[in-house]
Amino acid sequence: MTFDPSYEPREGLTHRDADWSGINVLVVGLGVSGFAAADALAERGARVTVVSRDTTDVINERATILGILDVDVRLGPEHVVEPPPGTELVVTSPGVPPHDPLMLAAASAGTPVWGEVELAWRMRAREGAAPWLTVTGTNGKTTTVNMLASILRAAGLRATSAGNVGTPLLEAVLHPEPYDVLAVELSSFQLHWQRSISAVASAVLNVAPDHIDWHGSYAEYLRAKGKIYENTHLACIYNVADIQTEQLVMEANVVEGCRAVGFTTGIPAPSMVGIVEDVLADRAFVEQRQRSAAELCTLADLQGDAPSVAPHYVANALAAAALARAYGVGPIAVRDGLRAFRPDRHRIAEIATVGGVRFVNDSKATNPHAAAAAIRSFDSVVWVAGGLLKGADVDSLVEEMASRLRGVVLIGADRAQIALALSRHAPDVPVVDVSETDTGVMDRVVREAARLAQPGDVVLLAPAAASMDMFTNYGARGDAFEEAVRRHLEAHGGPE
Repeated sequence: MTFDPSYEPREGLTHRDADWSGINVLVVGLGVSGFAAADALAERGARVTVVSRDTTDVINERATILGILDVDVRLGPEHVVEPPPGTELVVTSPGVPPHDPLMLAAASAGTPVWGEVELAWRMRAREGAAPWLTVTGTNGKTTTVNMLASILRAAGLRATSAGNVGTPLLEAVLHPEPYDVLAVELSSFQLHWQRSISAVASAVLNVAPDHIDWHGSYAEYLRAKGKIYENTHLACIYNVADIQTEQLVMEANVVEGCRAVGFTTGIPAPSMVGIVEDVLADRAFVEQRQRSAAELCTLADLQGDAPSVAPHYVANALAAAALARAYGVGPIAVRDGLRAFRPDRHRIAEIATVGGVRFVNDSKATNPHAAAAAIRSFDSVVWVAGGLLKGADVDSLVEEMASRLRGVVLIGADRAQIALALSRHAPDVPVVDVSETDTGVMDRVVREAARLAQPGDVVLLAPAAASMDMFTNYGARGDAFEEAVRRHLEAHGGPE
């Protein structure tokens, strides 16, 4: 069953001042985005029903507030089966997959389904709405979008990161003090349901198999990622090292005159940004780009307090710079924004050095593609891996990275699958299987990793898997690792 993208609940629902009154809208989910959607629609006179499978204290509080606004809130799994009679539009939270029974029932009834991003786009002001610069990718989205927001602010613009990170999109779009421009992170879940976004510039950082259980196939996952390029005005930014991203640009229907601009950690050709010696250089948004380039910043500007800068971090900076340059931001603001930026926690974060061994937390590496990027940043690694693989294949990761592995410590529900790949592709690498599943297990993990490591090695938490089998989220997993490293540090006489 598929959804008809041409069907509209009412003509002209393209901005916040349109006639939303009297439309019967079903909002699915009462998280942050669902609550914001219900509130915005009710304020504009729509007849809103909200359904939520879950019931928590926070959800009950939101239900009470919406009840005051005459929103019909229905809690419990029995309400998340099919749209109520008369439903003209479904607005769904991004986590609800297209094969969910409620979504299939909407499709069967011919009822249009919008995601929160589609609604946010249509809730923009009629005139003078903030343009969007959009980013997706299997990995690196949040870092790139936050880098981009930092650059935009360095240029003196009122900007924020929004969407899958930072400010909820509806909140950003409806803010009483309008933004000049929005740096928007979009997940494949969000992109699946969108059909109207027309960004000034858009980027796909990389693509690798992920969320196949949600999308149903890798082809559908790719299709969702590629939707970010649709109707882009000025520049589609792609990764030169990932040919699939360029293919997605070639397949997209863009606004006439939109350019394809590549980013590369090598020397850039014309219409690319890249690296010349230790300089991030722009050969895309300069005059006479066949013979000249603009210096954006140096690798030292990206390094901050870290002893080195990872290649994928440089790639993220290049993508952010390309998006900003497409919007007209000057080289000095690019440099200042990147120099001021600091990544979020749990992303290639140096914790301590003990006995010549560096301990690094990249708990955010929740899939094999991200783990490979992290391991590739170091020459000799004791790898801490495992968790919920969500159907991902780790064979190619282990085969590619085998020569960098000093040892491996395995944790989590799907550690046997990683162990099997190691036995096939890295049989000489010592492996410690940690079967305990309590959250206090990290002390043993750190001890075992330190035992396998030699001076000059890096003990790297880059699990290649989700965390929910043992931890609340990847942040809690990273926190547990960092705390265990600090206890290990204290037991060995403090910092070096």
